[in-house]
Amino acid sequence: MKTLAVIVPCYNEEAVINESYRRTKDVLQALPNQTEIIYINDGSADRTRVLLDAIAEKDPQVKVIHFSRNFGHQPAVTAGINYCKTDLAIIIDADMQDPPELIPGILELQEKEQANVVHCVRKSREGESFFKLFSAKMFYRIMNSMSEVQFPLDTGDFRLIDRKVMMEFDRLKEKGKYIRGLISWIGFKQVPFYYEREARIAGETKYPLSKMFKFASNALLYFSKKPLKLAMSMGFIAVLVGIILAIWFTLGKIYGFTNADSGWTSIIIAVIFFGGVQLITVGVLGQYIGILFDEIKARPEYVIDEKKNFD
Repeated sequence: MKTLAVIVPCYNEEAVINESYRRTKDVLQALPNQTEIIYINDGSADRTRVLLDAIAEKDPQVKVIHFSRNFGHQPAVTAGINYCKTDLAIIIDADMQDPPELIPGILELQEKEQANVVHCVRKSREGESFFKLFSAKMFYRIMNSMSEVQFPLDTGDFRLIDRKVMMEFDRLKEKGKYIRGLISWIGFKQVPFYYEREARIAGETKYPLSKMFKFASNALLYFSKKPLKLAMSMGFIAVLVGIILAIWFTLGKIYGFTNADSGWTSIIIAVIFFGGVQLITVGVLGQYIGILFDEIKARPEYVIDEKKNFD
């Protein structure tokens, strides 16, 4: 029977952590597998650390990693995968929007299909605004249209991965990880598991609009060179427009069908247009250079303050 770990990143989850542990533990105890839970405390500023330490104290099958500060959701998941030694791992958030009660069904599908990855596809998402639903749906479709790698639609980090995928994931050294994209890039056999996503049982989302935008931009820049091609195309279009305007005003001056001296409108429009194209192009290049700068520094993705129940 394959061993199983449940990887749970946590950031300021004091309102849900005990219920998350209780529900996850109830599910795991009913399984024939040897199981464990790995909590990664991503520098929480509330009582999450105290609660996790108390859980680990009474349950040796619970392992806890405390970061030295908040490094982000993706580094937290990365740490969980790096320190996982089981045959299978399921990545799930602590907020219970992805119900742990689905774990037996996910394991059954993995065994039936002999899959290396089971990515969980949301058929619906309760408790989320229209903007969040619409932007998430558009994000996955834009990513697929611009990326060289095809990602499963409407999926998050909630998924099962096997030891083969974990070993390949540990070889990936980039710092700005977009984990669901990297797992798709790794390949092997991947199958969908469809489910209804629930609302948070308590607390607030840890992905406000600013973090969502940063997450989406990292995913796009790490998996696609099309923004560079788009910037180049805009440059060519700007040059073409400039040539057409130059010919138009020159012929108009000669044949009298336009009066280029009558105002500044054409000049202002041209300056704004070309200036905007240049700023967009420089901005896109700057984003890619910034990524190179971060990677060259070769800093670790996370710093661990303390670990509990690791041998």
